[in-house]
Amino acid sequence: MEILVLLNSLALALVIINSFTIRVVKNEKTIVSNSVSILIPMRNEQANVEGCLSSAIGQRGLENFEVIALDDHSKDATKSLISTFPIVKIIAGTNPPDKWLGKLWACQQLAEASTGEYLVFLDADVRLSENAVASSIAKMGNWDFYSPYPRQIVNGFIQRIFQPLLQWSWLVSVPLLISQKFSIKSMAIANGQFLIIKRDAYLKSGGHASVKSEVLDDLMLARKLLRSGFKGGVGEASAVASCHMYGTGKELIKGYQKSLWKAFGSIPGTLFAIFLLFITGVLPLLSAVAGSSAGLIAFGVIVLSRIVAAIRTGGLPNTALLHPIAISFLIGLIVYSWFGKVTKTLTWRDRLVA
Repeated sequence: MEILVLLNSLALALVIINSFTIRVVKNEKTIVSNSVSILIPMRNEQANVEGCLSSAIGQRGLENFEVIALDDHSKDATKSLISTFPIVKIIAGTNPPDKWLGKLWACQQLAEASTGEYLVFLDADVRLSENAVASSIAKMGNWDFYSPYPRQIVNGFIQRIFQPLLQWSWLVSVPLLISQKFSIKSMAIANGQFLIIKRDAYLKSGGHASVKSEVLDDLMLARKLLRSGFKGGVGEASAVASCHMYGTGKELIKGYQKSLWKAFGSIPGTLFAIFLLFITGVLPLLSAVAGSSAGLIAFGVIVLSRIVAAIRTGGLPNTALLHPIAISFLIGLIVYSWFGKVTKTLTWRDRLVA
């Protein structure tokens, strides 16, 4: 059991180090003279059109920018709502070619229709502060791409206990300072919710065409950029951006099912990840209940890592004590995702995920 104390202590140390060294975007007035294209794919997003587009066109500090929204065969009022924003250029998406995932094809079309030196890919469920894009580009420095991680908005029990794992998972597992300094591809972290890429880097690395069938397209695109010799990484942007990924627990389950099978590379990698998640996240509490003082310490340490991660990323520290439940739920989702993969029943936004 002492080994679990050591493992969880290392995890806590990594979270603390990452929390102090990560590039943090603040809502500060900044002027960006380079041209910027804010690119937003939308499919059945009538609930998000107004909020997303209002925050996009309301950006300050950008001397030359455009907002382009793509309507991806929406069956609701998405297209008509976009048209109420005259300043927004709207394009009608075409059906994805063979082996392309729908969203990635939409992003590729948006990039081809854009003119900016900086491409800002934005999900429809993201809301930006008025200085978000300018401040994020300023924080990029000499990087070629930057992933400012939004604060995750949650509602309902499932989301409250599970979504905080999103940022905690990479804060606790990747030494960001080292991975970004040496461009370690296997340690790349990115979030397609809010992703900024210099146009030149995007084109030379192959853009979304290079990852057209990847369910973890943001991570794969980041790796492709690094492999092509470009620099970049993840940042903390809870002060300037927020994202409400899922409206219900059912949507959350469906959303993670489509991609978790890919998260650990292979079946052996998945089995090892499940083992590590269980012994560090669930076993300490079970041991503590059985009377192990070492188990209690290990549990307390991993809970503390969750609290630190939540404070750093604008999350919910009050759900940290439910970490074993969250990890158990994650393990179940991983298994469910592989079931969908094996049975070829994975779908997203009414499209089959090959």
